[in-house]
Amino acid sequence: MADNKAKRGGADRGLIALTEKYEVAYWSKKLKVTPAKLKYAVKKVGRSARKVEEYIKLQKHRASDKSRIALSEPYEVRYWSKKFKITPAKLRLVVATAGHSTKKVEAYLAAQKAAKKARKARKTVKKTVKKTAAKRKRAA
Repeated sequence: MADNKAKRGGADRGLIALTEKYEVAYWSKKLKVTPAKLKYAVKKVGRSARKVEEYIKLQKHRASDKSRIALSEPYEVRYWSKKFKITPAKLRLVVATAGHSTKKVEAYLAAQKAAKKARKARKTVKKTVKKTAAKRKRAA
């Protein structure tokens, strides 16, 4: 929509003018967001309708799909790497093994951590047994 009524060309239609109430109403309805969310998006990415539309789609994707890890999105890889306290490379490996579900990845990592703890406990027991045997041998 044109924010300058004298200009009616295509270049002006690709811009969103927040100063015009009818434009805010039009774009809010078209993008299916509240006027407040539209204004926030315009302030965040600029007046380009295409950029605003992409930004809003990205925000909707983030909100709707929180239980899956999308490795194609760099922001998701960073977020889940920090959340699980692992490197992005390890996250990709775990997702390939356990699947894209955050619950499955979390369960897989917990199982790995428990197995590592059990191995460490067995090593400690073996060392203790060896030390005790050595002490008995010296005492005898």
